[in-house]
Amino acid sequence: MPLDDRAIAISATFTAEAIEAGLAFWTGELGLDYQIRFAGYNTLFQQLLDPAGLFAQNRRGINVALVRFEDWVSAGVDDQVRRLADAVRTAAVSLSAPLIVVVCPPKPQYQDAFEAPLGVLREALDGLAGVHAIWPADFEALYPVSPAHDPHGEELGHLPYTPVFFVALATAVARKIHAIVTPPYKVAALDCDETLWAGICGEDGPHGVTLDPPRKALQEFMAERRREGMLLVLCSKNNEEDVVETFRAHPEMPLRMEDFAARRINWDSKGANLSALAADLGLGIESFILVDDNPKECTEAQAAAPGMLALSLPAAASEIPEFLKHVWAFDRARITEEDRRRPDLYAQRAERARSAGAAHNLEQFLASLDLEIRIAPMERTELARVAQLTARTNQMNATLVRRSEPEVQALLAGGAECLTVSVKDRFGDYGLTGAILFRTGDAALRVDTFLLSCRALGRGVEHRMVARLGKLALERGLERVEIPFVAGQRNRPAALFLESLGTAGADGVLRLPADCAAGVRYKPGMTAETVKEEAHLDLRPTVARRIDYVRIATELRDPHAVLEAIRVSTRRLQPAGASLDRPRTPIETQLAELWAGLLNVPAVGIHDNFFELGGHSLLAVQLLSRVRQIYGVDLSLEVVYSGEFTVAELAKAVELKEIEQSGADYQDLIQELESLSDEEVRELLAKEQGAP
Repeated sequence: MPLDDRAIAISATFTAEAIEAGLAFWTGELGLDYQIRFAGYNTLFQQLLDPAGLFAQNRRGINVALVRFEDWVSAGVDDQVRRLADAVRTAAVSLSAPLIVVVCPPKPQYQDAFEAPLGVLREALDGLAGVHAIWPADFEALYPVSPAHDPHGEELGHLPYTPVFFVALATAVARKIHAIVTPPYKVAALDCDETLWAGICGEDGPHGVTLDPPRKALQEFMAERRREGMLLVLCSKNNEEDVVETFRAHPEMPLRMEDFAARRINWDSKGANLSALAADLGLGIESFILVDDNPKECTEAQAAAPGMLALSLPAAASEIPEFLKHVWAFDRARITEEDRRRPDLYAQRAERARSAGAAHNLEQFLASLDLEIRIAPMERTELARVAQLTARTNQMNATLVRRSEPEVQALLAGGAECLTVSVKDRFGDYGLTGAILFRTGDAALRVDTFLLSCRALGRGVEHRMVARLGKLALERGLERVEIPFVAGQRNRPAALFLESLGTAGADGVLRLPADCAAGVRYKPGMTAETVKEEAHLDLRPTVARRIDYVRIATELRDPHAVLEAIRVSTRRLQPAGASLDRPRTPIETQLAELWAGLLNVPAVGIHDNFFELGGHSLLAVQLLSRVRQIYGVDLSLEVVYSGEFTVAELAKAVELKEIEQSGADYQDLIQELESLSDEEVRELLAKEQGAP
């Protein structure tokens, strides 16, 4: 199949094709439209460096490097790790698609020896644009599997892991891909009674509720999400004074009242309260996750505020920590310094709102802010934030182009330029809030991306951005500035702003003479009340998310359960009326069941050909490895390819091997067996095993 440049492209230091079934399952669950492609065997370094290789061609997909340090023992692990670090640094600059580097868990005997090179690789990969990592500890924390290693599979075909670990590997990779490509949720709305604590503060009293271990774990989980930049809000049916007093009465709680950016504590419907909270924060309802112990409240809130995610906690409180650990909606592909500062920025925003309410008009309010705006060429350390802004900014986003870090980097390498916009005032630092990507043409400065975070809207920052472009055009002797506009569901503020500057052409591009662009100024003409209204422009959800996060966190969090789901989802139906040659002996019965499980078919006849049923060489290796575990016999791959590979033939090979290992003078016996029928061989084996 030719590569269409949108694939999950995989290169590994070992035979890794067994991951394919798991990845195919997860792409279906997540609604991701990717091919799954494998590079040639053990060509990892080539794929990272080759400008014409599979990774380089995969411009709109995800590249995955699977690494096993054991494969480098003979070549020197330390040297190979340094070589890998250099190759990944090169790939971070040259490849268009994000790269996931997966360091697979080592065998126990290597664990201590690999700690030092693992640390070297961690340090080398830290902060690399477009590079994400999955470490051995991540598997232990999220998807532990025992046994993970398959020595016989490694010996037969360099297939070093068990089928269930390959599922764990696929799940970890799919989870990381989901975090990379899915717009992040920004707000966790938390219920109080039986969610943040055990008990009902209005009935048991603020001192009567308890912080049991599961709710403490929940609060610690949410506190960590806040440190990563997620906003926390309270949305609870209570008397507000009871909730405030409960926090005051329990200083041992990991969360404090001041950790919440906003709250709605009353007896109104939660759907209405969530919509009000979204308006307060100036965020779309689709960026909210409601966490509540009551399934009925979750269902009603979901119906009243479609687009947001409602999570009903498990009925058994003891399951809450494990449930939260597997809610992929909380994952972040990368956490920037801007993310960590976001809760504080929203606290500053609340102060500004109070100041705006006290001002008589917008001009007086803006003057009181002491606004400082810095527009400068992007620094390398700002790349992750610029890419993040393209993914998250909706209202003041002229083209709605979403770009990953490698894509932004590729644009810059191809001659584009980037200006970043940072804003601060007397209440605090907004941080990096805007970006402009543009190119210089023959007569025009052409904008690719023009965006500004909603936290800086309504202060004239966007006008300063256009003026800077105009001045650059004049300095370079260009005639005009061209800003394209692409209409979306939520970027009407960008449309209104561009319309205030002039009329776009039929192609949607606003063309401003360079001197006119350089002269753009903001003229406040709205009252403070109007500013308040404008801050809450169209907050309807953009795209409904269809991922069943609750199912993933409850039914699909264990690799064994995922493996069974894969088998069920891919199992082919037996044709109507098909007749099977039934097993005749216990060993044939066991082998037929083993084949059916590996091949994902309901049943197998003893004379059905393994390869005609969909088997392949990697499955054959896994099959022989399982035979070794069950029967204690070593069979070579010659058994697979020397003739018809059927259950009956495999049973015969196992039986012969068992006789061979029984300690008898088997050379003469084997010669005798060659002249016997299958029935006679089984009868002889039964006598042999029944002998005293």
